[in-house]
Amino acid sequence: MSRAPRRASWWTPIAVAATGFAVAAGAAAAGGFTGGDAARLVLYSSVAAALAGVVAGVLLLALRRATIGVQAAVAALAAVLAVAIGVAWASSQMFLMKHDLRVLWVVLISAGTVGLVVAVLFGRRVAAASRSVGEMARRLGESGPDVHSTFGAGSAARGAPGELATLAVQLEQTSARLAEAQAQASALERSRRELVAWVSHDLRTPLAGVRAMVEALEDRVVDDPETVARYYATMRREIDRLAGLVNDLFELSRIQSGSLALDIESVALDELVGDAVAGAAIAASAKGIDLRGEVGEPSPVVELSTPEMVRVVRNLLDNAIRHTPPGGVVVITAGLDATGNAAEVSVQDACGGIPERELDSVFEMAYRGDAARTPGDGGGGLGLAVARGLVEAHHGEISVHNQGPGCRFTVRLPLHRA
Repeated sequence: MSRAPRRASWWTPIAVAATGFAVAAGAAAAGGFTGGDAARLVLYSSVAAALAGVVAGVLLLALRRATIGVQAAVAALAAVLAVAIGVAWASSQMFLMKHDLRVLWVVLISAGTVGLVVAVLFGRRVAAASRSVGEMARRLGESGPDVHSTFGAGSAARGAPGELATLAVQLEQTSARLAEAQAQASALERSRRELVAWVSHDLRTPLAGVRAMVEALEDRVVDDPETVARYYATMRREIDRLAGLVNDLFELSRIQSGSLALDIESVALDELVGDAVAGAAIAASAKGIDLRGEVGEPSPVVELSTPEMVRVVRNLLDNAIRHTPPGGVVVITAGLDATGNAAEVSVQDACGGIPERELDSVFEMAYRGDAARTPGDGGGGLGLAVARGLVEAHHGEISVHNQGPGCRFTVRLPLHRA
């Protein structure tokens, strides 16, 4: 503890003592006492209080392991003892008759008894609240947080002093926050294990195929030009897919680590959509899919980072082309939303829809929705997770719902960054 807080902790008792002495002196002057009598009264009462304080301090030190009720009773008796010593000393030295002194002692004993009873009852209430809070802390330490159960913060707070009631509520809130953090950590760990297993599968299978083709070419097992060309084309395709998977992993790592740097500029949505459609046109044509782009007029201008947002739209298009059967239609539209305060980019495919129970999972890492994970279906299940991360980095939202012959992915972006 620094010196400043220690000095500050003495200001309260000093201020109370100074105020008390001033009030005592004022009361003596108002009672018609001379300066000497007033000084003696203040001195007697101060010395009496000091003696009572010393006695109470010694008792509290000796009983520091005792219950709160016992210590509260000692603290209550200290005040009565201070008054009793002060009265006895002052009366013996100054002004009271023996009969008046006996009456005063009876009053002090009666008042002290009542004060002691009140202190005991208060101490029991504080002790009960303290035990409840201690039980909450013990259960939190032993069994851990549980978001579905409470530790009785309401019952512990009722009738308890303000500090203990606040502590009970804070313990309950801490338990809830820890439970949420624990659930999130468990989900992230589960997702990480699944991601490692699935990416390992996606890396191992094409690498084994590429290795087999390379060995066949080296050993001249195949030598006719047509087969050799097909092997080279297959290896190039698999290598491109592996490169895309590695890029997705790297991008996802940047997003989750918070190291993603965006180069924000004002971009017209028709340019963004045009670049994404041009990049996906070859894949769509190879599969016989009709890829259409529609942008509202005038084209909205959005503040965004072009490479990252082009990647978002391209990921959505690749996902739509991959899951749309040959001969289907994929439509990308862009324009202002209903409020006119944000821009929307939507991709409609003909995949046949996503089961309702899986709609909330499509943006999770390594989600595919396929029962069988076979190589060659394109991507490692990271494209939508990367898209969500990049959209959220732009303070936007991404969502999906079933519509028409398939599902519709919608990206909503603010026109201006806050």
